[in-house]
Amino acid sequence: MRGVLLLFLDGVGIGAPDPDHNPFFRARLPNLSRLLGGTLPSLAAPRIDRDGRQRGTAGEAARDRTSAHSDEIGLREAAAIPLDALLGVDGTPQSGTGQATLLTGHNAAREFGRHFGPWVPVSLRPMVENENLLVRALRSGQSAAFANAYPRNWPGPGGSRRVAAPPLAARGAGLLTRDHRHLRSGRAVSSEMVNDGWQRHLGFVDLPEVTVEGAGETLGGLAGAHRLTLYAHYATDTAGHRGGMEGAVTALERVDGFLGGVLRTLPDDHLLVVASDHGNIEDVRGGHTRNPALCLLVGPGAVPRSRDLRDLTDVSPRILQWLEDE
Repeated sequence: MRGVLLLFLDGVGIGAPDPDHNPFFRARLPNLSRLLGGTLPSLAAPRIDRDGRQRGTAGEAARDRTSAHSDEIGLREAAAIPLDALLGVDGTPQSGTGQATLLTGHNAAREFGRHFGPWVPVSLRPMVENENLLVRALRSGQSAAFANAYPRNWPGPGGSRRVAAPPLAARGAGLLTRDHRHLRSGRAVSSEMVNDGWQRHLGFVDLPEVTVEGAGETLGGLAGAHRLTLYAHYATDTAGHRGGMEGAVTALERVDGFLGGVLRTLPDDHLLVVASDHGNIEDVRGGHTRNPALCLLVGPGAVPRSRDLRDLTDVSPRILQWLEDE
């Protein structure tokens, strides 16, 4: 294993196998299905191991009559893992403390005294900036990158209290450096994956149009040049808060297309880690859940490495350990 790509998805849990409420069982997710042998994780069977040599099910074949790229995806070793997001703290998990925990390995909810969100609590921001996995990777001599583009001088004086953990971690590591220029030249990815938000809301009308698959290909290529790469996507949590099956299905299908693009260009010797901070979108009745957060490992040693992951505190320390061990 030569590198790790950590793809953070906000608000994605493992829910009941109920197509009336869980959009995972309504959406067309050919890439995820192919990775996991035609099954999807649920509360009934939250952990899935696939060594890459197992044949898919008949149901998978019916859903996924696609290209050689899909067959190639199915040959990758993969595992789905439920991550405890409760962390021994009463209440419903939230983004601020969940993301801080995921990126530092510290139990942020316990340190803060409760689950808190959507932004990182002010008192925990020094911890996120100084003790996150990007900082620690750089200190150990590893190369690292934050693939998201953010507006220059973000968050600015008026937005200093509205800071999510991924850009805060990148800022602490000196890696919050990609902006509209990098989007234009294909050296960064928007948090929304495509560029339409930058075009409509920020006025960068000259940015190129990109598909979710193309954005994923960009991310995979960027990750191939570094030992550790972090990318964060938040629209899954937004869809969960809005409720409704249609929006949730659209959000998950976008992620699946993006995942396919990532795996098209991510080198075979890189491990893909997909991890979330709490549940939400997996139950369209709206709002955060107490379900386990979704985690996926794809690539070298995915199945044995998955045994090391039990809750949000495990992700960053294990990634750093895997990088040191290789």
